[in-house]
Amino acid sequence: MTSTKPASCDIAIIGAGQAALQTIASLKSGGFDGAITLLGGEAFLPYQRPPLSKKFLNGTFERDRLFLKPDNYYTDNNVDVRLNTYVTHLDPDDLSLTCADGTFLSFSKAVICTGSRPRQLPVPGHDLENIFDLRTIADIEAMQPEFRARAKMVVVGGGYIGLETAASARQLGVDVTIVETAGRVLERVTKPELSDYFHALHTTNNVEILTDAQVTGFIGDTSVSGVALPNGDTLTADLVVLGIGIIPNTELADAGGLTVDNGVLVDAVGRTSHPDIYAAGDCTNHPNALLDRRLRLESVPNAIEQGKAVASDILGQPAPYTAIPWFWSDQYDVKLQIAGLSDTADRHVLRGNYADNAFAIFHFDGTQLVCVEAVNRPAEFMAARQLIKEAAGGRIYDPDMLGDETIKPKSWLS
Repeated sequence: MTSTKPASCDIAIIGAGQAALQTIASLKSGGFDGAITLLGGEAFLPYQRPPLSKKFLNGTFERDRLFLKPDNYYTDNNVDVRLNTYVTHLDPDDLSLTCADGTFLSFSKAVICTGSRPRQLPVPGHDLENIFDLRTIADIEAMQPEFRARAKMVVVGGGYIGLETAASARQLGVDVTIVETAGRVLERVTKPELSDYFHALHTTNNVEILTDAQVTGFIGDTSVSGVALPNGDTLTADLVVLGIGIIPNTELADAGGLTVDNGVLVDAVGRTSHPDIYAAGDCTNHPNALLDRRLRLESVPNAIEQGKAVASDILGQPAPYTAIPWFWSDQYDVKLQIAGLSDTADRHVLRGNYADNAFAIFHFDGTQLVCVEAVNRPAEFMAARQLIKEAAGGRIYDPDMLGDETIKPKSWLS
């Protein structure tokens, strides 16, 4: 979808992901009738990313189902969509931006939704063919032909993306080895109990997991054929998937003089250090009043809620974003749902048991409930979101009560 409209608009939205779409949807539902220009670097309209490493990768989710809105939504709502368009310069003083093709656009307000990009691994052989990132539709469609039974895949990184990719590959009969530099999978995002559970889940599904292991290089002529380890071993590989984390895309904001510190710094309604420029989604660092700390979150709920907050302020009815973070991950027949953050926790209580693949881990920081990790336990997860919010306000919960299976989760809310 290209445009020949005048190079000015009321609101310029830079980036075309979940946060961008939510900002547009909330503006429109709030009655905004000004001109909106959406500038996206990919060839696609805003789409869901979570299914990429799951059902879209294993072929059980068609591409058309990924898109958040149909094509006509944008035309019907007077949104000028410019795809394959990279913004190379943002001028807050002049309220204008410049694109890679030389296009100049002035605006009254801008929303930076530039998201994030995969972290790269600059080792010898990193430019060989069949080494893939997992971030976009194009990434998945490029690697799908390689996902065939008995193909050998090495996943570099044992975080959620790496584990989800491994699960999808195993469901297609691919032989999978995970190489993780840390001492356990998910080490950066969860406590040992959940790490141990997912390590066992994957090894039960015949995934080989190497921890405390570092990739020193990739081997091959034009396409990758092996992955080199420090001890001299080489893992055979028909393809490699990199899942070693993401980097927030803050360069545009930084070059424009906006305040950046592990993300574009915003307030509770998404406003940056410039009053007419907002930001939302993965690229932001925002305050959370409930947790009394700043966060940079990489999640769909965060993108949605920040988009709503930005729109509310532009509409003159500010509704600050304050919520308990939550996340999810699907691997094999396991659904993990997490409410809160476990990084400050110093003790936990288990409800259920790991062997049944149905349990909830309640994490406490002293006496305060701060996080619940629920595996195939939706009732516990739904209740936990409210419990953690109330705990942040000072309410104390008895660990023995939460672990007692004879007490139903709904009773916790009374």
